[in-house]
Amino acid sequence: MSEISTKYAAALGPVQDADAPADSASPPPPQRIVEALLFAGGQPLTAERVAAAVRGLPADEFQRAIDALARDYRRQNRPYSIQATAQGFVLSLKPRYQGLVERLSGAPREARLSRAAVDVLSLIAFRQPVTRAEIDSQRGSDSGALVRQLVRLGLIVADSGATDATYSTTPRFLELFGLQSLDDLPRTDDLQLL
Repeated sequence: MSEISTKYAAALGPVQDADAPADSASPPPPQRIVEALLFAGGQPLTAERVAAAVRGLPADEFQRAIDALARDYRRQNRPYSIQATAQGFVLSLKPRYQGLVERLSGAPREARLSRAAVDVLSLIAFRQPVTRAEIDSQRGSDSGALVRQLVRLGLIVADSGATDATYSTTPRFLELFGLQSLDDLPRTDDLQLL
């Protein structure tokens, strides 16, 4: 048993690994532990959250497990992948398969955003926090209905200040567009080259 295994064995207790012989009482390898925690869902996984649940599993071992799993999933062409979000790592279904799950569960499909809604969302994303008056001024038209729609969809949030509410994007915005943080948005100089 490796040094790392002995450190977290006590935290796991007698867990059986499907890859291990039935009579094995040794804990599963870190990669299997991380995979199980990703599969369970809930809050995104971070090295700190895993270390709190599995004593003795260092951050570098957690990252190696994440990297190895991501490589395996790509190589095996799995219908899911590990996504890094601003809050940690999550296991998510590839977009190609999302429609199947929605049909099976009967969940409504995401509403498509109109061009005007995308314009408003872009203004907010690049200039946040921004007031409704600033949005209207930039667009040259009233944006109230579009702003309310984006708030209902959970893509933006209003922060009521002393005078005017300001709008900013939410973690759902980052997730929907596959961004880890706002730093991943294209630079406005880059957009002018298009």
